[in-house]
Amino acid sequence: MKQKKQIVVIGGGFAGMNFAKRIDKRQYDVVLVDRNNFHSFPPLFYQIASSGLQPDSICFPFRREFSQGKAKGVRFHIGEVERIDTAKRTVVTQYEEIPYDILVIAAGTTNNFFGNPSLVDSVYTLKSAAQAMRCRDEILDRLERASLEPDATKRREMLTFTVVGGGPAGVEIAGSLGEMKSYILNRNYPDINKDDVSITLMEGSGALLGAMSEKAQQCALQYLEELNVKVELHTILKGLDGYMATLGDDSTRFAGMVIWTAGVMAPDITFDGMSVERGHGNRILVDEYNRVRNQSQPIYVLGDMALMTTEEYPHGHPQLAQVAIQQGQLLARNLNNSDKQTAFKYHDKGTMATVGRGRAVADIGRFHYSGFMAWIVWMGVHLLSLLGMRNKINVFIDWIWGYFTYGTSLRLLLYPARHPLLWKWGEK
Repeated sequence: MKQKKQIVVIGGGFAGMNFAKRIDKRQYDVVLVDRNNFHSFPPLFYQIASSGLQPDSICFPFRREFSQGKAKGVRFHIGEVERIDTAKRTVVTQYEEIPYDILVIAAGTTNNFFGNPSLVDSVYTLKSAAQAMRCRDEILDRLERASLEPDATKRREMLTFTVVGGGPAGVEIAGSLGEMKSYILNRNYPDINKDDVSITLMEGSGALLGAMSEKAQQCALQYLEELNVKVELHTILKGLDGYMATLGDDSTRFAGMVIWTAGVMAPDITFDGMSVERGHGNRILVDEYNRVRNQSQPIYVLGDMALMTTEEYPHGHPQLAQVAIQQGQLLARNLNNSDKQTAFKYHDKGTMATVGRGRAVADIGRFHYSGFMAWIVWMGVHLLSLLGMRNKINVFIDWIWGYFTYGTSLRLLLYPARHPLLWKWGEK
């Protein structure tokens, strides 16, 4: 029998999972490598951070997914990729070297601090489930301590929140904090005066949701103001010293808890034996088939890491889930039918963002929706995109319960316990 080629997929996000589901396992052996042992749903990380959903409602174990359905037969290896040895054709993690015949890189993005080291260890971020949980714990801790603090100045400082970045993630977490201030404090934290809570959203450009229509931008601004969120446009965070922020005009102010959603960049994967062209945001340049440019090896890059320039998208496609999904599906079809190659063309299915209960904006084709109807559409799209029927049901129940009651059992402040000081496997 003819030996099957081995495909190694780096990253189990939208692109990697859609590729793994649709690649023909009769033709290829497939190994997926990820630092986590679960697929997660980044558009809802902000709901973990705001105690709206529990982490396991938007995360799904790889091994369970790969034991059933279209993904059955894919092998999962946990590990963080340290480098790619293109001479040996191996992917090197901290645990092993995995040989490949075809390599698919779909590792998503990480936070971009635009070369500002003062922000790396000072701000809270929302690029993973773990980061969202850390953000949630800090918010809850501040609320609990503020409810006991007799000093009014200290109490207001504890309850100062600054969100940096006016994209969907920034608008959504700011809206969630605004709902907390407007509707939840009086019920759950009666010792806190909501006027002591300050929520500011900073955006460096002149509008929120820059990729959406002007109508959506204006509606989002109006919704945030209704939720007592102060929006500051044309405002840049240059640095952070403790809780003191330095802005673009060199003025300083007390920023409190800073949640950074202002930028993303592709992770810096090292290639040994091959030079890779990179564009803005550290993205890897690819051709119309998602193959790394000017290289003879079958190495493909998908999703947020890929920079494919076309007449319609001269600066590359937007870093959205739909782009990653469509690229993953198309690459699988192309590899399954090597005699029939199709160039990638993005089909824009619309963009949407939610600002709170019953408040959302959506651009779908030529139509622009806002308010309750857009919120219903947003809910439906996100529910259908989740893996696992259990997750879909749990999220739906949590959303409906929260809509009518503003109540949740998820505001649990769980401080991490100390682990025994043991060597990890393989260490001496």
